[in-house]
Amino acid sequence: MSQDNGFVSRVTRSKAEAKASYDKLSRWYDLLPDHSERKHREAGLEKLGVRPGENVLEIGFGTGHALLALTRAVGESGRVYGIDISEGMRDRAKSRLEEAGLSQRVDLTCGDANELPYDADFFDAVFISFTLELFDTPEIPVVLGECRRVLRNGGRLGVVAMTKGEPPGVMERLYEWAHRRWPKYADCRPIYASRSVEEAGFQLREVARLSMWCMPLEIVLGEKV
Repeated sequence: MSQDNGFVSRVTRSKAEAKASYDKLSRWYDLLPDHSERKHREAGLEKLGVRPGENVLEIGFGTGHALLALTRAVGESGRVYGIDISEGMRDRAKSRLEEAGLSQRVDLTCGDANELPYDADFFDAVFISFTLELFDTPEIPVVLGECRRVLRNGGRLGVVAMTKGEPPGVMERLYEWAHRRWPKYADCRPIYASRSVEEAGFQLREVARLSMWCMPLEIVLGEKV
């Protein structure tokens, strides 16, 4: 079953609106959204299994918590790259890395993951946590195709995302209603996470299905083969 308009809600706000929203959200993001997402993000990082000396990319790095973990994991011989649409998030992440004394090992970019500004076959691993759901439905395969392009053969893709229930539960239906009613605030929505990764040409190595706010969540580990 392909991911299409009949199964996954569309994202209607513009990229400019998303950028402005996250620039404002960056000031207090750590107080609520990050607190809820943290344990799932950390579980995704564990499954990705980043090793010393690797080149790693995070898409949608937010305020930089995963960047810290990735930078420590690659060590002095590796390097971490990050791309995020929000300058406010970039500034918060940069400050966090500077406080930890790790900023010299990280390259941060403001941009759109629909067209990653990196060479093909460059990264050993790519990490996307609570970000893939923010892209409009037709963009999801584009973003995953870009991930596949920049990964070397054997490279890993780690995705943490809200996913569609089969059948959808009460909380999922309520959340999707809020997404349609207030798209500027309930900006993300459940997607077919593991299915999308597989359809993008990755070999699924592990899929863990969890729950957050009584909604289904997937942690997906894919490999470029």
